[in-house]
Amino acid sequence: MDEWCADLVRLLDAEGAQRAVLGGHCLGANIAMHFAARHPQRTAGLILIEPMPPDALVGGMRFLRRIRFLISFLALVSRLLNACGIRRRSVAPMDLEEWDKAVASGERSVASFAGPLGDLSTTPTAAYLQSLAGVLRALPATHQISCPALVLLSNGSLLADPARTRAAMERLNQVEIVELPALHWIPTEQPEAMRATIERWLAS
Repeated sequence: MDEWCADLVRLLDAEGAQRAVLGGHCLGANIAMHFAARHPQRTAGLILIEPMPPDALVGGMRFLRRIRFLISFLALVSRLLNACGIRRRSVAPMDLEEWDKAVASGERSVASFAGPLGDLSTTPTAAYLQSLAGVLRALPATHQISCPALVLLSNGSLLADPARTRAAMERLNQVEIVELPALHWIPTEQPEAMRATIERWLAS
């Protein structure tokens, strides 16, 4: 989380942007919240698409939360092995546009992307474990986040309990929560509704 937030600072500096509205989906939403807590002067607002409060996780993700320290340890071991030149020989390409097309055509169901192991085939092991540990990490206290926030939630999330997620997000200051019919992948399942909601919120 330290590295991801520092990367965002460097990105804003490189773009000459003193402040920005940060948006993210899933782990990206969690990162945006951590950034806002650490750098309130750089955060004009937050767009949180299906954030993942650890207390709201269900299924396999809830189980993994119990062993989050082991996952962090395995991520460190994997990075050390990478530094020694030991790594997986191949990682499948990730083409989100093709995945969206496959869902739209009915070739794949959105639910087929569910599960904590889904991204492992397309993500280097160390990065995958770090991302998983990031999702399992506690979110910052809501009183640390003072900027306005738009939260988009799935009403049928497969990875987190919608009611618990909403309860956690309602504690944010100046928050608007919009619920959409989706299973978790709002950018794929509800792209037009997502875009329209974000544009309306930004204009306001």
